[in-house]
Amino acid sequence: MWAKRGIHYLHKLNAANVPASLIENGQKRVIDASLTLIRERAKLKGELVRALGGAVASTSLLGVPLGHNSSFLQGPAFAPPRIREAIWCGSTNSTTEEGKELNDPRVLTDVGDVPVQEIRDCGVDDDRLMNIISDSVKLVMEEDPLRPLVLGGDHSISFPVVRAVSEKLGGPVDVLHLDAHPDIYHAFEGNKYSHASSFARIMEGGYARRLLQVGIRSITSEGREQGKKFGVEQYEMRTFSRDRHLLENLKLGEGVKGVYISLDIDCLDPAFAPGVSHIEPGGLSFRDVLNILHNLQADVVAADVVEFNPQRDTVDGMTAMVAAKLIEVIKYNAPISTGRTVWQAGSGKNSNTSSVQPGQSGRARHAWAGTSAGRAGVLIASAVRFSAKTYVYHIYINY
Repeated sequence: MWAKRGIHYLHKLNAANVPASLIENGQKRVIDASLTLIRERAKLKGELVRALGGAVASTSLLGVPLGHNSSFLQGPAFAPPRIREAIWCGSTNSTTEEGKELNDPRVLTDVGDVPVQEIRDCGVDDDRLMNIISDSVKLVMEEDPLRPLVLGGDHSISFPVVRAVSEKLGGPVDVLHLDAHPDIYHAFEGNKYSHASSFARIMEGGYARRLLQVGIRSITSEGREQGKKFGVEQYEMRTFSRDRHLLENLKLGEGVKGVYISLDIDCLDPAFAPGVSHIEPGGLSFRDVLNILHNLQADVVAADVVEFNPQRDTVDGMTAMVAAKLIEVIKYNAPISTGRTVWQAGSGKNSNTSSVQPGQSGRARHAWAGTSAGRAGVLIASAVRFSAKTYVYHIYINY
């Protein structure tokens, strides 16, 4: 019922004989406001990272709370705030296994959510919604050195995100897809935007050159036929022990614009991540996934983490924490350099100087405040010491 609100509302407007022009103008205002909010958040975070200097690339979280294209349960729409809670709850060390400090804003920023339900409440259909998601991703990519890591949401969001990345970079990417399912149906249950059809749309559009699917253990004859049609490299769990060495030493991205990682939480065995809509035993261990990501040789330009369903998680939020830890591991090959990066605004170009040493003049402090329930506002106050000056950023993110 929740997922049908937008369509239902449009039917009510039409039934009440509301003029089409009035509906269209209202939709345009909501869409414009939504994109403006993403744009301004991305600009603010880009300014912060550039002022601090030294970031070759900065992971920037973008939530897409969409669940209505799920063929079963629609709980993934509630995932982005739960994942954020797990990231910033303080229950684990903020330093990753590879030594990244997540409290350093050059490593991880956040531009908030695309307001999916608010947009659908205005009667916007999925064709336009997919375009809005693509436009939002492009707005994040406008701000060097931000690289989007999208929080789903169901797996249907991967299509508009990969499309945006490919179009923005001017060519196809290689995709590493970790999942229990290939999600490559032509149109599952008649829905071309189904979470089970996202990679068919990606391959049809030419947005990916090479698609590697790892962790597959629930695949139909159509899934295999579609895989052959598009030249997909499908690695099923029944042969994982044989393929392990190859998968833990992947080298992707040669001859294309970069690599995109799509991580469906149900790639993991439910013993490690029970909070998913489609439970498929016999999956990857958490360490299996870490090894694949740690050893990946690639220029990762964007990523998504999808299909976490908080409504099926354990009371202590085990799967939310797993999702948060995986986000820490998805690396954009972006070490913090010893020199400050000087950016030419809007050009995407940079040159290095030797002014800021991480942990010295480029040090930043974050005051994070948040609530554990519902949609909460978070006020981030960052006092940045840079070139003997102090810049104070007050960033309001409506989670």
